[in-house]
Amino acid sequence: MKRIERISVVLTIVFASGLLIFATTSESKNKTDKEKVYVSSYFPVTANFAGEATPLKIADVKERLDRELIVNINLHASTILAIKRANRAFPVIEPILKKNGIPDDFKYLAVIESGLVNAVSSAGARGVWQFMPETAKERGMEVNDIVDERYNLEKSTEGACSYLLRAKEKFGTWTLAAASYNGGMGGVNKQMDIQKESNYYDLLLTEETSRYVFRILALKEIMRNPEKYGFSLVNEELYTILPTRKIEVDSTITDLADFAKAQGINYKILKIHNPWLRDRKLENPTNKKYTIEIPLSGY
Repeated sequence: MKRIERISVVLTIVFASGLLIFATTSESKNKTDKEKVYVSSYFPVTANFAGEATPLKIADVKERLDRELIVNINLHASTILAIKRANRAFPVIEPILKKNGIPDDFKYLAVIESGLVNAVSSAGARGVWQFMPETAKERGMEVNDIVDERYNLEKSTEGACSYLLRAKEKFGTWTLAAASYNGGMGGVNKQMDIQKESNYYDLLLTEETSRYVFRILALKEIMRNPEKYGFSLVNEELYTILPTRKIEVDSTITDLADFAKAQGINYKILKIHNPWLRDRKLENPTNKKYTIEIPLSGY
């Protein structure tokens, strides 16, 4: 009987210990689960544009950024293509921004404007930086039926820098300069006067302009941390810059197809690498110097 009692006591202790371990484990799991409720799997702790802090403590600001993150995380095709194209476009854009004293974050403005392709809007804006004809001319670009430098990434990036420097001088912050790229300097300034506010995050603007900086912030966050947001691409999947040789011309080219053949390529390849050539010829009565790029591979 004594032996049976001892066995019974041991079993009771083991059973009680098991319950204690289970309870402790369950409590720990429940605590972890509760903690998970409050920790987002994707939302950044802090955010900034061009070094200017985004006030995420303001409820609507946090929600607006959350919206753009969710939208772009789920626009899989567009976001993947932006990441692929950035590998080719950013090396062209970045040094031009740096040379002009423009923060590197503005390369993401180009992403939301065009997806880093020479897009055409219904309003008539064109190119990676989406310039309207008159604005492009004001920024030193040639725009006509023969040559349209809005399609020249280097020239249009220089034009964007010119605009942004002026906007920064006017508004005092890069965030408002970025907002004005969409809403116009006059439009943003008018709302600042009406609302008596000088901070983008405190202004009530049109739907498009109110989303604009948040779209930049979202693409910046996703493209800088693609794996965190489910976009895992290896280097071989990214689009690369093809090596080219540059030819300077200062006279009329009557037939670009013949010109392309003489350079060892075809008309299609010539136009892909020089999209600013808008016709089948290049008329040049003033003997202006143009630089034409001829690819050394990839055709």
